[in-house]
Amino acid sequence: QVQLLESGGGLVQAGGSLRLACAASERTFIRYSMGWFRQAPGKEREFVAAITWSGSGTRYSDSVKGRFTISRDNAKNTMYLQMNSLKSEDTAVYYCAVTLGGGLRPADRDYDYWGQGTQVTVSS
Repeated sequence: QVQLLESGGGLVQAGGSLRLACAASERTFIRYSMGWFRQAPGKEREFVAAITWSGSGTRYSDSVKGRFTISRDNAKNTMYLQMNSLKSEDTAVYYCAVTLGGGLRPADRDYDYWGQGTQVTVSS
């Protein structure tokens, strides 16, 4: 069974940094674009960032652009999200996902496989 496992979440003070990781259980995932989404309490899930299979293409939401960096290491079947200058509004459960459709897609309906999420809490 295909699995995505997020790690690296936690509690951090505003202005701090965290690095999330998403490990894929199958090597075939290195062929596909991947993304990060987040969902805060009482809000809909929202796009954070996406990356192409090679890592050469990336896309960010306006709310995280310049603060977050998405990357991947295909040799390790792992995608990362480096989060700097964290704000209280970044508090959410963060999910990684894989899309079989390619490209840099911001809509969660375009993603086919999802992890279970990791909590990020930013205290002000």
